[in-house]
Amino acid sequence: MDEVKDSNGNILKDGDSVTLIKDLKVKGSNITLKRGTLVKGIRLTGDPAEIDCRVDKVKGLVLRTEFVRKA
Repeated sequence: MDEVKDSNGNILKDGDSVTLIKDLKVKGSNITLKRGTLVKGIRLTGDPAEIDCRVDKVKGLVLRTEFVRKA
């Protein structure tokens, strides 16, 4: 599997915590995730540009790695 890197080039692993670097609207709901939100316990997907996570009430959320940095 390819290395998964955050927006700063740090390597991400399963279980890492990341912080959002910009406000993101969640498709299919009226929730907006604010910049600076801490996301704990990420899971890597087969795509090096995406991570799987759970935030607040949103389960199965997939985030692009370009919008997160390692916490």
